[in-house]
Amino acid sequence: MNTYYVYIITNASNRVLYTGVINNLERRIYEHKNKIFPRSFTSKYNCNKLVFYEATNSIEPAIIREKQIKGGSRKKKIELITKLNPEWEDLSLDWLC
Repeated sequence: MNTYYVYIITNASNRVLYTGVINNLERRIYEHKNKIFPRSFTSKYNCNKLVFYEATNSIEPAIIREKQIKGGSRKKKIELITKLNPEWEDLSLDWLC
């Protein structure tokens, strides 16, 4: 069984928010942190801090949720992050050495 993740990353100042969906969150966060794709939006805006994620066992609900989050206002995204991660800590710090 696969796991799919909807996630939000930001930059150091928490000003830029990027929402994505992926089946290997650890690998994807590694790619963001190491700017594996240097011409990408996240590389350009230094988005490498994981502040929110949700998991599901099917890609369809993950894609629907990603679109729902992306379609929401910045205020809604901030509320979503703050509800589960009030300090906006990097949730991936313990994963990556």
